[in-house]
Amino acid sequence: MTAKIIDGKRFAEDLRRRIGGHVARLKAEHGVTPGLAVVIVGEDPASQVYVASKAKQTAEVGMNSYKHELPEDTSEAALLALVEQLNADPAVHGILVQLPLPDHIDPNKVIEAIDPAKDVDCFTPANVGKVQIGLPGPVSCTPLGCLMLLRDELGSLEGKNAVIVGRSNLVGKPMMQLLLRDNCTVTVAHSRTRDLAEVVRRADIVVAAVGRPQMIKGDWIKPGAVVIDVGINRVPAPEKGEGKTRLVGDVDYAGAAEVAAAITPVPGGVGPMTIACLLANTITTASLINGLEPPGDLTA
Repeated sequence: MTAKIIDGKRFAEDLRRRIGGHVARLKAEHGVTPGLAVVIVGEDPASQVYVASKAKQTAEVGMNSYKHELPEDTSEAALLALVEQLNADPAVHGILVQLPLPDHIDPNKVIEAIDPAKDVDCFTPANVGKVQIGLPGPVSCTPLGCLMLLRDELGSLEGKNAVIVGRSNLVGKPMMQLLLRDNCTVTVAHSRTRDLAEVVRRADIVVAAVGRPQMIKGDWIKPGAVVIDVGINRVPAPEKGEGKTRLVGDVDYAGAAEVAAAITPVPGGVGPMTIACLLANTITTASLINGLEPPGDLTA
């Protein structure tokens, strides 16, 4: 058996097309143009690339994009003041402060300062709580992307045995809530789980988000399981030349692809979904702020 490759890049392109249609309808029917503000502090190269990609894709779907680039030595007070300004701006429906922040700024203070109604990353305690109890609102971007890929591949997830490897606030915990909401039986495992291989072997759905390159081996995968690999790890690639690297996931892709029914590649699987789901969340917040029902195909 060779697993079907779940093409996250193709799915994200289709999702952005649908988002563009929803943006056009919001403009035409309600006079609302969703606006996303992204704030970056400092010159971290990876963050710069990511923020530029967010701004480009925001504009491509017809939203307003507001980018705020602040120097590395920006004070915590100045950043908090900017967040308050964006909270009060009616043209802004989504606020994203790019992490990591410089060491002298407390990220928790900044996250808690964001108006939950505009928290498109779903980091504020209020929005984490809404996900927990199933109230309408934004959902963490990467787990939302994983859920969309799983529903597209499997249809109903009801009754499936899902194992999440990783317990982070960013992926593992919200992923658990989303899969429970879709009536899966969910186990959250992690690097210290006893007999981890045996736990994973019981899973119809494996979501790997532990941050360790190729930690989950092919013989851990139940035949016919669907594998969603969230990991993005850079490892040495001497075959490409001295000092070269390549990207791998948290799953041994070659081994898992021999037994799984379907699997996401790295790169090209979950990664492209994250920004697309950020745009989907901005539609959700723009709708809710204006007293409208968010589009059902963009939410959890």
